Amino acid sequence: MATNDQLKALVKSHADGDDAQFYAVAMQVAAKAARSGQSNFAQDLRDLVDDLRKRATAPSRVAAVVPVTQPRGELGSLLTVSYPDARLGDLVLSDDLSARLKHVLLEQRQRDTLARHGLRPARRLLLIGPPGTGKTSTARVLAGELGLPLFAIRLDTIITKFMGETAAKLRLIFDALVETRGVYLFDEVDALAGDRAAANDVGEIRRVLNSFLQFLEEDTSESVIVAATNHPQLLDNALYRRFDTVMDFVLPNDANAQAVIKNRLALFHISNLSWPRVLTAARGLSHAEIATAAENAAKHSVLADRTRILTSDLIAALDERPHLTGQRNQSV
Repeated sequence: MATNDQLKALVKSHADGDDAQFYAVAMQVAAKAARSGQSNFAQDLRDLVDDLRKRATAPSRVAAVVPVTQPRGELGSLLTVSYPDARLGDLVLSDDLSARLKHVLLEQRQRDTLARHGLRPARRLLLIGPPGTGKTSTARVLAGELGLPLFAIRLDTIITKFMGETAAKLRLIFDALVETRGVYLFDEVDALAGDRAAANDVGEIRRVLNSFLQFLEEDTSESVIVAATNHPQLLDNALYRRFDTVMDFVLPNDANAQAVIKNRLALFHISNLSWPRVLTAARGLSHAEIATAAENAAKHSVLADRTRILTSDLIAALDERPHLTGQRNQSV
C-alpha cells in the first residue's frame, strides 16, 4: 500500500494541479504493490493512470491547432514567445516567496473585482538573486497559471549603439504590452537599467535607462512585467520604485534542497539515502544545479541497471556542480 509520504504527495500534487507528479507517485504506489504481491491492484492502478493520461492529452492535441500569438515584423526579432504549462507545484521556493507569488496570482485572477474598487492588481515584478534560483521559472509559472503567453525580450537585439534605435525598439515592446496581454520577461534587466551614478557610465546608457523608466511609468496595460537580474547591485535605484513587488531569491535551504531532489527522483527508490550527507553536499548549490545533479545521479543508476539511487552517486553528482562561494544556503 501507499506510504504516508506518498499519500501526502498525491494530495499535494492534485491540489497544485501537477499532473506529472501525481502520475509519477501513483506509478510508485503501483510498483510497490506489485513487489508486495498485489499484482491485480498494481495492474488496475497502472491502467487507471494510463487512462487518465490519455484523457489529459486529448484536449491539448485539439488546442495545438488553434492559432497562437506570434510577434510579427520587427517585433518578431525583439521577442520570443512560448506557452508554458508550468504550475506552482513545479517550483520549490521559500514559504515567503511562495506566499507572495500566490498573492500576485490571486490579484491577477481577481483584477475585475479590484477594478470595481478603483484598485489595480500587482503586475510589475522585480526578481533578484543568484542564477538558477527560480527567477525565470517563476515567470513561466505566472504565464502557465494565468493561461498567458510568455514573451521573452531579447535584449541583444534591443540594445544598439544608437540610443534612438534602442528607445524606438523599447517603444515597440511596450506597445505590444497593450495590444497582447501576456507575461513579458526582461531577463538580465541590469543591461537596461544600470546605475546612472556608476563611474564608468556613459550618456547613451543613461538615456536608454531614462526611456525604459518612462515607458514603465506610462504603461497602463493589463500585461504582467517580470524583470530579473543576477546583479541587483548594478541596478539604478529609480528602477525599484517602478515595480509593485521585489522578490529576493536565495539559494535553497536544506528543506528546499531535499524537495528539489525528491521531485527530480520521484520515479526512483531514495528511501536509503543518507539525507544529512546529501544535504551537506548540496549546500551552496542553486535549485537548478541540485536538479541537474539529481538527474545525473539518476542517469548513472539507470545505466547501471538500478532503480535505487545510491547516496555516494548523488553526493558525487552534487560535488561536481559549481558551488556559489559566499552565497550559502541555510540549514533547517
